[in-house]
Amino acid sequence: MGDEKQTDNVPSDLSNATESLKIEGDQKENGDASKSDKVKIDILLKATGNAPIMKKKKWAVDAEKPIGWIMEFVKKYLKLEADEKLFLYVNQTFAPSPDQLVKNLYECFGTDGKLVLHYCKSQAWG
Repeated sequence: MGDEKQTDNVPSDLSNATESLKIEGDQKENGDASKSDKVKIDILLKATGNAPIMKKKKWAVDAEKPIGWIMEFVKKYLKLEADEKLFLYVNQTFAPSPDQLVKNLYECFGTDGKLVLHYCKSQAWG
């Protein structure tokens, strides 16, 4: 490596990166992607009722995360007290079980490439 010039490294690094992207793309098309390739799902979090509004509303979440993880994340983000409750609703309709996976809800209730979740501090729907 000490013999090579830096200008020589740039094109080879770019070509190596391009080749690896092609290989990864081929693996995903063939279904041979490694387990380290995690699928992210866009989640839109909307405040309802007396809940504070989050500055950032759209998040990319690992598809294998349970809804309970999102509830805890929102509680920490909003800096809620440990004894304060948080309710999460899918499409203003029902409260999913905390052990329900994000990918399952997205497959059934996702629209426009995202899953819309409403959160509030008091029970609103269902």
